[in-house]
Amino acid sequence: MFIFENGHFNKSEIIKIDDNKKQIIFTSAENKQLLEWLKSKNLPEHFFEDISNEDQSVGYDDWGDIKLITVKYIFFQEDEFLLYDEENISILKMENKLIFLSDDKDVLIEISKKFQKRVKTTDGIDLAIYKILDILVDNAMLMVDVIDESLESLEDDILAGEIDEENVQKNIYNTRRTLNRIAKLFIQETDVINKIYHDLPLKTKKLLKYEFADLKEHAKFLINESKALLDRTGYLLNVHMGILSNRMNQAMQRLAAISIIFLPLTFIVGNYGMNFDNMPELHTKYGYFIVSIVNVIVATGIFIWLKKKKWI
Repeated sequence: MFIFENGHFNKSEIIKIDDNKKQIIFTSAENKQLLEWLKSKNLPEHFFEDISNEDQSVGYDDWGDIKLITVKYIFFQEDEFLLYDEENISILKMENKLIFLSDDKDVLIEISKKFQKRVKTTDGIDLAIYKILDILVDNAMLMVDVIDESLESLEDDILAGEIDEENVQKNIYNTRRTLNRIAKLFIQETDVINKIYHDLPLKTKKLLKYEFADLKEHAKFLINESKALLDRTGYLLNVHMGILSNRMNQAMQRLAAISIIFLPLTFIVGNYGMNFDNMPELHTKYGYFIVSIVNVIVATGIFIWLKKKKWI
């Protein structure tokens, strides 16, 4: 757990919540001290279900003196390339408190460290919320940049023919799933950002007007970029399938060319495989050699013709 108060950022296992101090706290929703403090606020049971529910949807809820902001932290899975995972994050906003809740210890550490670099002693709670949301948006933008670079590399590999067909389809599927989810999440989070901003006091709105406008612009960029990259994955999938289809056509063309070469040879050999007594060529001294030469000439002629037609 991390706590920012009196201009200092400290790590501590014990949380001491002081109602008279401005505190920004990063901890788990299972923190007993925090839960006891929240229960003293006479909050309904439904509130505690919301902050502990890992599948809680993105939203902004007004619980009187406490505002509950639910967002998602997006990151790539370690064992799946370009497939994202998400961690539910609850942010509790009060007059002089900001509590960041996540059950993932790594997420708590990462966000708190990034926040520590940005926060200032003079920052109010509303500006602190903006900075946390900005960290989450920047993280998603980094993911989209990684996907963009990966798609460029994938496109080069597809066009160069240096691909594992199974991996290509799997990566495109993972990318489409990730981009589709990012677009949907940030449509919801844009609505949350608007609600947070409109709920600010008029004076604070004027002070943070450009900060929240920038935040909404970034969220809009993520939505549009995700949709654009989603279209690009469709293009790559079509290119990949087109290349596979072209390879199949080339293979079928070669098989057809081989069949064309052997078809007249099969006809000639079939003629001399018939069991008729009156077949003069069977008793010709050089019949075998003549037929063999005819076969070679026919096969060579057809091969040269197919070569000119670029079937082989």
